[in-house]
Amino acid sequence: MTCVFITIDTEYSSGLVDDLGPAGRAENYARSIACLTPDGPAGITHKLELLERYGQKAVFFVDPMPALVWGVAAIEDVVAPILEAGQDVQLHCHTEWLAIAGDANPLASKRTGTNLFDFPLDEQAAILEYARDTLVAAGAPAPVAFRAGNYGANDDTLRALADLDIAYDSSHCPALASGASRISLGGDDRDPLRHCGVIEVPVGTIGTLGGGQRHAQITALSLAEMVAAIRHARDERRHSFTLVSHSFELINRRKLAVNRIVRRRFEGLCRELQRMKRVTTSTYRDDPPRLADPGQTIAPLPADPLRTGARMVEQVVSNTLYGAL
Repeated sequence: MTCVFITIDTEYSSGLVDDLGPAGRAENYARSIACLTPDGPAGITHKLELLERYGQKAVFFVDPMPALVWGVAAIEDVVAPILEAGQDVQLHCHTEWLAIAGDANPLASKRTGTNLFDFPLDEQAAILEYARDTLVAAGAPAPVAFRAGNYGANDDTLRALADLDIAYDSSHCPALASGASRISLGGDDRDPLRHCGVIEVPVGTIGTLGGGQRHAQITALSLAEMVAAIRHARDERRHSFTLVSHSFELINRRKLAVNRIVRRRFEGLCRELQRMKRVTTSTYRDDPPRLADPGQTIAPLPADPLRTGARMVEQVVSNTLYGAL
């Protein structure tokens, strides 16, 4: 049995902040969390409904850092519907909120930065402790798993997580070798492994025509590619495969318009997972990822010209009709 972890980074947008009052918070919630559009909601409540309809589980990595600006109630509004739906809440953290918070910045130095790796170990520990405690204050169980905003973690991040008894991290993205993550792992580290005191759970990948890898994100792969990648993981007896989504990915946040292509893609994923044999979905709360077998090295799904071409055409149509997130 291969376990698919549908992970959803659930976050207010620091880039859309132009009002620090209640109206600004409500507007940001509408655009980034609920994703309210003229065609109905397409954010977390929509995803929760689809997950329930098709009997699937997901992990919502919730960012509590906006509480620095809008208080814990802003995070309670995010956590409550997820828990009510029986899904999993784990910890996320975007440090961009420290600059917006001003004097509310919990660091003695008042240092700011775009990524966790911009901070020394002791300050990373303080940020993560604040984030964990705020998430719990918002009603979530004590988290056991974490993903850094922008994947912007390094080895000190993992050490800080271990000190906070957070056992799992999923900030390593093997396909994004030039991305934000500075964890000392490489493109061949594609399965859960022990690293710096935690179990690192890499984001899934598929092979590309140029010999590289592409990350398994809802907006980066077509439905056909995701389904093929999961079947490949199952057939190769991989214990788990991690997919990434975001609370706002099914819409264009500035236009408040549903991206029908990506919305169909997410629902199609839930439907295909329901049908697939020897594949299940789970959570870090109920059945966390297992370490890979010693010496296990499984290549990603090989690139396929037809699947790749179809996805590129689909992406062009999506960007033309709906624009960027």
